[in-house]
Amino acid sequence: MAYVDGFLLTVPAKKLAAYRRMSAKAGKVWKHYGALEYRECVGDDVNVKWGLPFPKRVKPKKGEVIVFSWIVYKSRAHRDKILPKIMQDKRLAMDPKSMPFDMKRMSYGGFKVIVDM
Repeated sequence: MAYVDGFLLTVPAKKLAAYRRMSAKAGKVWKHYGALEYRECVGDDVNVKWGLPFPKRVKPKKGEVIVFSWIVYKSRAHRDKILPKIMQDKRLAMDPKSMPFDMKRMSYGGFKVIVDM
């Protein structure tokens, strides 16, 4: 069964174009090593009236947008096999100070797929 890495973060709206460029480059690297899907989505309808809306979870600062993203792999073993190669790929080399978002505020986790339609 497939395996998914999921991410929830905020990006300053003025840096969204830079984030998109960085993500497009990263997506090519992940796909090069065998990821099945690579998705980056910016919040559009996140102020819902039920549950715990994303803005309450991530507490965006003024001028920030919410980004929800995921990467799909064949399995966790597949992810664990290719991730070290991805992290060492020179195409992803970036100065942490030039990142277009605050990595310390990013939520991340790996998930087993339980329904796949």
